[in-house]
Amino acid sequence: MSQDQLKPGVRDACRYEPILQRTYEEWAAHYGTVILPARPAKPRDKAKVEVAVQVAQRWILARLRHETFFSLTALNARISALLDELNARPMKGYAGQTRRDLFTRFDQPALRPLPAERFVYTEWRQARVNIDYHIDVERHLYSVPHRLIHRTVDVRVSATTVEVFQRGTRIWVHGRRHHPGFTTIPEHMPHAHRAHLEWSPSRLIRWGATLGPQTAALVEQILASRPHPEQGYRSCLGLLRLAKQYGPERVEAASGRAVAVGARSYRHVEAMLKHGLDRLPLETTDSLPPRPGHANVRGPAYYQQELPHAE
Repeated sequence: MSQDQLKPGVRDACRYEPILQRTYEEWAAHYGTVILPARPAKPRDKAKVEVAVQVAQRWILARLRHETFFSLTALNARISALLDELNARPMKGYAGQTRRDLFTRFDQPALRPLPAERFVYTEWRQARVNIDYHIDVERHLYSVPHRLIHRTVDVRVSATTVEVFQRGTRIWVHGRRHHPGFTTIPEHMPHAHRAHLEWSPSRLIRWGATLGPQTAALVEQILASRPHPEQGYRSCLGLLRLAKQYGPERVEAASGRAVAVGARSYRHVEAMLKHGLDRLPLETTDSLPPRPGHANVRGPAYYQQELPHAE
């Protein structure tokens, strides 16, 4: 198959060794054909293709320009009839043979059956492995072996799979997920992270209760606020580290403040402890000064009353 070095088909154009786009190259290998990119600005490299387009324009499209069709089926039927007529016309320079004669004699015997399976369309991408040994594919995070942290890997994405390659070697295959979230394989974790699997939501809540009811409530809220409880394990284990650094009493006070203001993360508690906010009294609506009256301030009762129905 000869073609121009178009960008969707040729990744790196070169006069002597052009590099094909990987999906296009896989398609050609699947169907047993060969891609031969023509040199840029050299239409004679694919003269047969150019002439075939010219013949179709002259003998088929030109015949249709004065005809009217009222359905696509009728147009296709007319094109099919003209194509049969074109292939049956004797050609000059070929001893009166037709295109159909030459196809039957040379091309048809060389044709091979189509593959038993259809070609599966895929896209090739590059991804950098994050510090948590996951790569991002359309907002879903897939794990890879932790030794690849900070490395760049090739990712082959289809409708059903996500394949990860390093230097041409496939290292893992994930089932494709079409929603945000995590797919983590335990074998990909460092040994220190595998210990996290032994934790469970109930165990974390019980541990939080050893510091106080406010810490247990915060742990429960952190786990409930995540799409998957496992995504909140790190935050809860971070509170454990804060208890060793600041003491259980301060973590309990900061947790109570976080519960009151709806802050469901380790970072909020850490910031409170760092700036000493856990030692300050928590302001409540009872401790706030009364709001001054004003004609434009209607209050919540105004919006709770029933409006008169329009007749």
